[in-house]
Amino acid sequence: MEIVVVLVPIMLMLVTGGIVLFNWAVKNGQYDDLEGPAHRILYDDDKDLIPDDAITGLEKTRRSASDAQDKPKTNTETDADADPSKADEAASNRGNSST
Repeated sequence: MEIVVVLVPIMLMLVTGGIVLFNWAVKNGQYDDLEGPAHRILYDDDKDLIPDDAITGLEKTRRSASDAQDKPKTNTETDADADPSKADEAASNRGNSST
């Protein structure tokens, strides 16, 4: 019977600590988005690791379309987009590639 005198206060401290930790987690937004991390793992953000010589068919078409979207603009294209008058200069400079 003497053990009850020790176990009851320990149990009350553990319950109080659990309630305090739960309230802290709720106030700090730990339970705001429960499904987001589960869905995030399904999105593939990594670059493809398949070698180019192993790709055939539809995958080759998809990858070439993806590469075209990822390709950064050159300085000439950026200047032409900013000022329409420079677009004519850029077009004429592209035609004169003798330098």
